[in-house]
Amino acid sequence: MDHPRCCTPFQTDWPWPEPLANAFLVTTGFDTQAFQEDDFTTSKVACPEALGAAAGKRKTEYLAGRVCAREALRLATGQSGVPRIGDDRAPVWPAGTVGSITHGAGWAGALAAPRQYYQGLGLDIEQRLSDKRAERLVDQILTAAEKCRHAADPETRTGNLLTLTFSMKESLFKALYPIVKRRFYFQDAELVSWAEHGQATLRLLTDLSPQWHRGRTVRAQFCHVDQRILSLVAIPAPE
Repeated sequence: MDHPRCCTPFQTDWPWPEPLANAFLVTTGFDTQAFQEDDFTTSKVACPEALGAAAGKRKTEYLAGRVCAREALRLATGQSGVPRIGDDRAPVWPAGTVGSITHGAGWAGALAAPRQYYQGLGLDIEQRLSDKRAERLVDQILTAAEKCRHAADPETRTGNLLTLTFSMKESLFKALYPIVKRRFYFQDAELVSWAEHGQATLRLLTDLSPQWHRGRTVRAQFCHVDQRILSLVAIPAPE
């Protein structure tokens, strides 16, 4: 399958502590300076009309994410497909599949699985925030309880905590939004606990549906990729 010149070869290593059965991660690095408009054609990925006038950086991010998604779908189902952009701007995955796409700071990845195993998947990568920049975002990202836990632990650097919390909540949104079809925000969930080995717990602070209600907890995972944090939330299919 044709590969964009602006992207490095695919990687499929699983970076988190707990593997997910029947879910496949595909990642790539990308160089926005190497992008050329015909990369869409050679990669057999359609450039959406919404990106027609976008800068090369935005187009490179989109293309890198979509080729990862196509490869992840091939590994998960044996059939390739490229998720289109829905009316709500979220990726629309082929029938019978579920997945998530993320990109940032020269790195892109996609996770895909058959829907029979998962209701939702959330994947997010974030460049580590500096402590100075993180301090400006504390009130936007952290709940009152999260700020208290941070203040009680002088060893926790603000940049690390904010980046981890931001990424976890982004992954939670990506995993739950396709299920509840309702937007929620940083103050609507909290990071309850996390451990250095890469496992964490999030808790909803709002009612999104009868099933996904205030107080419900969700397990999550994270890992470090160079100076980035990669987080994952997987919602299993109902038994």
